[in-house]
Amino acid sequence: METKNYLIRECKFGDYEYFAKWEIDPAVTRYLSYDEGRTYEDVVSEAYANKADDTKIDYTIVDKASGEPIGRIFISRIDSHSDSLDITKIYIGNGDYRGIGAAREVMEELLKYCFLFLHMERVTLDFYTGNEIASTLYRKMGFKDEGVARNSTKKDGKYYDLNLMSMLRSEFFEKYGKNAD
Repeated sequence: METKNYLIRECKFGDYEYFAKWEIDPAVTRYLSYDEGRTYEDVVSEAYANKADDTKIDYTIVDKASGEPIGRIFISRIDSHSDSLDITKIYIGNGDYRGIGAAREVMEELLKYCFLFLHMERVTLDFYTGNEIASTLYRKMGFKDEGVARNSTKKDGKYYDLNLMSMLRSEFFEKYGKNAD
């Protein structure tokens, strides 16, 4: 996948060094369910387990100008029978790219991929209650609220609520048009 400024490609082994660095940064992990003390080995082990599961895909977001990874996308629960999937994790790890619209640009391309290429009927995501940046972005993009999953994730021994949202194929086309170019 490609946007004006970014490439979105399947992860390569060298990307895991970036993920390991980002996934211990409180600015990145504040709203992610990673326990403190996550290591490079944890990142690699998780990545290899994900590669072995055809219902999961891990992507790296790369800045086209520099060629450097700047973030990560993890898709799970790919269900070809029900034509649905979950955007389980998306983050901009490189702080220089936060707050400049990178996440929105990448998400728009990701939604095109999900609805046009993968022919999904339904795309879901969730985020920590209190994550107003995610909430605002997803609503502007056309996701609809489905509710709150109480105590549905755990981080460092503490439970957190997750806001659940979805977008249907018809809603995507209504928002972004038939060609979604």
